[in-house]
Amino acid sequence: MEPHRLSLPPLDEPGEVVTFYSHKGGAGRTMALANLAVMLARRNNATVPTLMIDWDMEAPGLHHYFRANQEGAGVLELFEACRDQLLRRSRLVGERDDEQLAQAVLDAVGWEQFIVRADQSRPLFLMRAGRQDASYAERLARLDWEGLFDACPALFRVFADNLARRFRHVLVDSRAGRTETAGICTTLLPTKLVLVFTPNRQHLDGLEGLVQRATTWRRSHEDEQRPLLIYPLPSRIEMDDSAQRALWRRGDPERGIPGYQPVFERALAEAYGLGRISLESYFDEVQLQQVRSLGCGEQLPVNADEEDDRFSITRTFQAFLGWFLGGYRPWQSREEIPLLNAVAQGRAAMERGGGRGVSLPLARDLALLGELYRREGRFDQAAACLDESLSLHVLILGDDHADTLDSKAALADLLFEQEKYEEAHFLQESVLEARERMFGAAATGTLNASSALAATLAQLGQVPEALALQDAVIDAHRRYLGNEHLVTVESLAMRADILCHGGHIDQAADLLEQVLALRARLLGTEHADTVRTRKVLAQAKSRMKQEPHAVHDTHQREHRIVSVEQPRTGYPAAASPRHGASGELAVENELSTPRIGMR
Repeated sequence: MEPHRLSLPPLDEPGEVVTFYSHKGGAGRTMALANLAVMLARRNNATVPTLMIDWDMEAPGLHHYFRANQEGAGVLELFEACRDQLLRRSRLVGERDDEQLAQAVLDAVGWEQFIVRADQSRPLFLMRAGRQDASYAERLARLDWEGLFDACPALFRVFADNLARRFRHVLVDSRAGRTETAGICTTLLPTKLVLVFTPNRQHLDGLEGLVQRATTWRRSHEDEQRPLLIYPLPSRIEMDDSAQRALWRRGDPERGIPGYQPVFERALAEAYGLGRISLESYFDEVQLQQVRSLGCGEQLPVNADEEDDRFSITRTFQAFLGWFLGGYRPWQSREEIPLLNAVAQGRAAMERGGGRGVSLPLARDLALLGELYRREGRFDQAAACLDESLSLHVLILGDDHADTLDSKAALADLLFEQEKYEEAHFLQESVLEARERMFGAAATGTLNASSALAATLAQLGQVPEALALQDAVIDAHRRYLGNEHLVTVESLAMRADILCHGGHIDQAADLLEQVLALRARLLGTEHADTVRTRKVLAQAKSRMKQEPHAVHDTHQREHRIVSVEQPRTGYPAAASPRHGASGELAVENELSTPRIGMR
């Protein structure tokens, strides 16, 4: 690897500076950085300029992955020169402001000369830790990093800006632990921070503290109001021990094992001022497995692995890049990311004048994204997507098209779940009227719309009207599907919901007995739906004992609807536990507001 005067043109828009940090050594941080650097540089037909910086100055080793000698100048010599420039300029009168001073120093030093090419087949570059001669350790000890910062606080930030103007990706290999250089690398330089760790207490405790320090620094310093995205990267995971792998991921409080997923969920939620977040989808995909062959030598897996091998470590790096490259947060699910990309592409095509062939796929992708957000409980984002989807359907297809009606029904489902019953009622009446007119009263879509409206009417206190609608649905299902079809059973369960909401607990319990017997026979006694119905029935009977003179007038006090419904496929929908009216946690979302799964 020969010295190379940098001749790359400036980028159209700035790249990103990414620091790789581990609290302790042995996590595979440098190996992870080197592999990702190769993968990034070979993107777009090997045209993405990528720079690696070895800032692990006490134990430099990044150059070993690229067969480079240790004689070239690097980070140490660069900042020695910056120190000398600052000393000379400190004697000048009327020096410019801090950022101008930093730029003048870097221009005088010529920071580009400290970069060499690491790979002749792709635009991959390296800045070494420094010249590994006999004086290296002494020179490193003499360099006062804190003094450099005090002399010119903008120096490191402006240096990062200069790098980002020439390289799409700048990957910094930071020193482990709490050191001055680690502080520079994790707080002053990056736009992204990759925390590489092995699952143990020492790594996790140190990284949790770092997340707090780095984000607090950014928030509390006026000159540092820049975004900082943090990505945890578990490494050296033993893939042949599933029990141990799950233990360290989930944790076990009784055994004093914290679990890295809950640790980072808590740390990131606190750092970004969020409520509860989930890293479930992210850690399902991103776990760097222990590969015994990596223990000897410096061969990079990305240069040896078959890229299509789903068991390879390269495949895990590719999964990580799915979040990393797009700037997606690790708490965004893998289902969300391709939909976000599709929506962004669709909106861009619409701005360029795309017609029906663009707007309808965009409306579909928005509907899918809105449904995903609804399932995840992100109701405001779901509402925005579903509302935009509906507007596109109306614009292109008209109010009464079947796809438009499906879009209205989806938005009504969301409004129901948000307890915006009046708004849901308005949309559901419109959907029901149009489907009856277009498809007939006995059509599946019409019956689904009737059940959805019945549930909303019950919530609005119109229980008799709700029962009348639902009875019509039950009659149609019995007539066309038979008494023991799962859809018929579901319509009976919905009627039990309405009865319970109206305070008719005894009638609801009788009906639930029928539902339980049918589900046990059709699905089995241990099927999730059967078990759920059994629990609901027990709750209803318990409520009857506690309230022997239950008032049937729903205006006397609020009754929460019993949710035993399932999607029309006959399979249960995933639901989060909620609190019932009594304040006790309801089982599987029973005795709480249901999600309408039938449109």
